[in-house]
Amino acid sequence: MSNLHQAARYLSRKEASSYLLERHGVKRSYIYLATLASKGGGPVFRKDGPSRVIYAEADLDAYAASVLSKPMRSTSEAA
Repeated sequence: MSNLHQAARYLSRKEASSYLLERHGVKRSYIYLATLASKGGGPVFRKDGPSRVIYAEADLDAYAASVLSKPMRSTSEAA
């Protein structure tokens, strides 16, 4: 398989929670990810069957980038 067409790696909700924390420092419990999936505002997901939700790593990366601020040198920059 060429590098251009590598298959996406999909993670369960619990794996997605761990991935966000370990890879990006974004703490989201798997229960909170379930809430976001229901109400909106969370990472993009897919369904594998009637009840199993899976997340692509690339979608989790995009979500983390959307919730993290830009780098700052001072708290006054956040205003």
